[in-house]
Amino acid sequence: MPGPFELIIILVIVLLLFGGKRLKNIGGDLGGAIKGFKKSMKEGENDKLDDKEDIIEAKVVEEDKDKEKK
Repeated sequence: MPGPFELIIILVIVLLLFGGKRLKNIGGDLGGAIKGFKKSMKEGENDKLDDKEDIIEAKVVEEDKDKEKK
């Protein structure tokens, strides 16, 4: 596990490579993607609960065995 000094060096290198404005945009996009993912997961759970209301009762009807042999 890198120590605090190593993390600062990594942060400086990333800042030099991407620049401050670009790094800010990447962070905002990543945050928006995570929010969207969480929102879709919650909507998916709600959809599963709503599907239970759509259950239709059905009755099994057995045919006579004589009709099946014909």
